[in-house]
Amino acid sequence: MVAAMDIHVTPPPWDLGEDQLAFREAARAFAVAELAPHAARWDAHCEFPREAIGKAGELGFCGLYVDEIAGGSGLTRLDAAIVFEELAAIDPSTAAFISIHNMATWMLTAHALPALRDVWGPPLASGRKLASYCLTEPGAGSDAASLKTRAVRDGDHYVIDGAKAFISGAGATDVMVVMARTGGNGAGGISAFAVPADAQGIGYGRKEEKLGWNSQPTRGVSFDGVRVPLDHLLGEQGGGFRLAMKGLDGGRTNIAACSLGAAQGAIDAARRYMGERRQFGKKIGEFQALQFKLADMATQLVAARQMVHTAARKLDAGTPDASVWCAMAKRFATDAGFAICNDALQIHGGYGYIREYPIERLLRDCRVHQILEGTNEIMRVIIARHLLNTEEELR
Repeated sequence: MVAAMDIHVTPPPWDLGEDQLAFREAARAFAVAELAPHAARWDAHCEFPREAIGKAGELGFCGLYVDEIAGGSGLTRLDAAIVFEELAAIDPSTAAFISIHNMATWMLTAHALPALRDVWGPPLASGRKLASYCLTEPGAGSDAASLKTRAVRDGDHYVIDGAKAFISGAGATDVMVVMARTGGNGAGGISAFAVPADAQGIGYGRKEEKLGWNSQPTRGVSFDGVRVPLDHLLGEQGGGFRLAMKGLDGGRTNIAACSLGAAQGAIDAARRYMGERRQFGKKIGEFQALQFKLADMATQLVAARQMVHTAARKLDAGTPDASVWCAMAKRFATDAGFAICNDALQIHGGYGYIREYPIERLLRDCRVHQILEGTNEIMRVIIARHLLNTEEELR
């Protein structure tokens, strides 16, 4: 069996500091030790690797850009992107769940009242407890502002009724960041709440059978008269949609970084295979057609990585165009990541299609990156609107 992959070895980029190189090496070592031996089994048997995620939390990977006051590592979005890429080079599915957990944990800790932040921040940032992000509904996907889940104030509580769809980690997490309507139609009527996952009135649907991302459960969630205290409101009432979009800026760089990792893992596997496989009396790496394909794959990956890192830096700096850069990076990196994995599978020929090799898992796991955190079509809408409605240049 060749289910586990050797991790790639690359020279230190000129634009990363010593601390960032250390984060990268720590993430790389963790991926090799804790993910590589088990990733294929988790995928084949749809196992949620709770223990491994807890170990990631011990290294600070479950609260990467959560403030230290809330128990997090207090790192930058660029630092986080570096870590997610290394984890995803081995296991994009588990890396992507950790990235979503980071997004939800940041949203809760950055916008909760101090008492609630102190209750949830340390266990979430340490990986002892896990979080889900609940925005999508059966009838509200790309048109997220049309969501129907409602939260009505009743004394010292809000009462939540409605349903969410495609929720990563649902049924296996401890708290959910839930978007619900507290006002009228449109984005301005939406608020965000921290909802304990075991609250009375919450129901979980069947675990979805998926093409990829099999190491993390995906379920629908129903809310039937779920009561949460007033102090579980995140931010201000009516500000939930803005909070959700702000969270998604980081989520988009996270998932883009996971695509970088899948692509890097695929290139590493293709390089090894090209040096081992022989046809027509020589290694297939000696055929110029495959050399050119590998060169194009590497060029696309480097271009995508630079775009993701630029978007992360802009997010860290709070620049006015950070959101559009996050959309551009997500669109470009997730499309490039899938294409690179597909080319790597082609290089492997029939062997790429069987589970003895990691390529088909990398391909399946990164396909959904083009859909979630906003489809790549929606990313194009965001980019086009920026270009048509502003005088600012993208630089």
